[in-house]
Amino acid sequence: MSEYANDVLVTAEWVDERLDEFGTDDPDLRLVEADKEYDDAYAESHAPNAVGLRWDEDLQDETQRDLLKRDEFAAVMGEHGITEDTTVVLYGDESNQWAAYTYWQFKYYGHDDVYLMDGGRPYWLEHDYPTTTDEPEFTEREYTPEGPYDNIRIYRREVEDSRERVPMVDVRSGEEFRGEKIAPEGSDETAQRAGHIPGATNVTWKENYDDDGTFKSADELRELYDEYGIDGTSEVITYCRIGERSSLTWVALHELQGFDDVRNYDGSWTEWGNLIRSPIATGESDADDD
Repeated sequence: MSEYANDVLVTAEWVDERLDEFGTDDPDLRLVEADKEYDDAYAESHAPNAVGLRWDEDLQDETQRDLLKRDEFAAVMGEHGITEDTTVVLYGDESNQWAAYTYWQFKYYGHDDVYLMDGGRPYWLEHDYPTTTDEPEFTEREYTPEGPYDNIRIYRREVEDSRERVPMVDVRSGEEFRGEKIAPEGSDETAQRAGHIPGATNVTWKENYDDDGTFKSADELRELYDEYGIDGTSEVITYCRIGERSSLTWVALHELQGFDDVRNYDGSWTEWGNLIRSPIATGESDADDD
C-alpha cells in the first residue's frame, strides 16, 4: 500500500494471516469491527477475534449527539483491552464508512498506530474469509488518550466563517446534495430541510472506491479530486449527514493523498439542515447518485 502518502491500509489477506495474533490477550494487536447499531452486522458474523463497536452505543454521546469525551473514549477502548500503544486494525460494513469514522475518532484522540482493512466487511465476506459469531473477551486495560486534536475537526461556527473561501466537499448522494431527499432511506437522524451548504462541491463518498469496495489508487484519487480543483494547496472541509461518510473522504484526502489541512465537519447536514436561517442551496450536481 506504499503508493499512498501514508501507510494506513492493510489487506484482508494481511488480517487473515494474523487472526491468531488478534486472539491473544496481549494488548499489542486488536482487530475491531465498527458498524451502525441498527444493522448489527457484527452479531450475525464477524472476523474471528474481532471485537465489535457500534456507532450509536459505543462511539457517540447519544444525549448531546457528539463525539465521546476524552475520558469516555478511554473507557470504551480500555474495556476492549486496547491501550494507547495497541496496533488497532479497523473494518466495518458499508465499505468501511463506520470504520472510517472510528479511525478518525482514534486520530482525534492522538492514536497513531491505527489502520483500516481495505474493502471492509463486504470484501471479507465476498472473498470467503473466515467468520464466527463468538465474541472475544480481553482483559480490561488502561487507555490514556492524547488530544483532542481539533486540527482535523471543524465546528459549525467555523464552517459559517470560512465557507466562502475554503473548498468544501459534500460527500452525500447527488439526490441529497440537490435537495431531492433529506437523507438515505431508513436513516434515523435527519434534518428539517434538504439541500447543501452554498459553495460545496459534491464528490460522493463512493467515488473513492473501485467496484470491489477497495480504495482507488493514489493516481486515480488524485485525478478525481483534481477535476474539482481540490489539490491539497488549501484547507479542505468534508461533510455528509452525520459525519461518517465524510470521515471516509477525510481518510482519502488527508491520509491517502497526504493533504495537510483537511477537517471533518461531523455535525454535518443533521446540524446544518436543522438550523434556523442557515444558508442552504439546492440544484444540480455533476456527481452520480449513490
